[in-house]
Amino acid sequence: MAKVMLREKGGTIYFYVAKKDMEETIKTIEFNDDDKFGGKVTLGNGEEWFIDPAPKKLPREVNAKRLSE
Repeated sequence: MAKVMLREKGGTIYFYVAKKDMEETIKTIEFNDDDKFGGKVTLGNGEEWFIDPAPKKLPREVNAKRLSE
């Protein structure tokens, strides 16, 4: 698990991992509603992560699990 920061700017959602100093855009997300946001996400670099679904309140810090190498 990694702590990541999610923020939105101009309709694009950014995924930032401080330990890796990596910021990528979220290309696809499993649940993208105001009441349920998260699930499996695919980043611009092709990595896949899992975020526990929760209400969409950005910016926020969440725990995420990397699914792909």
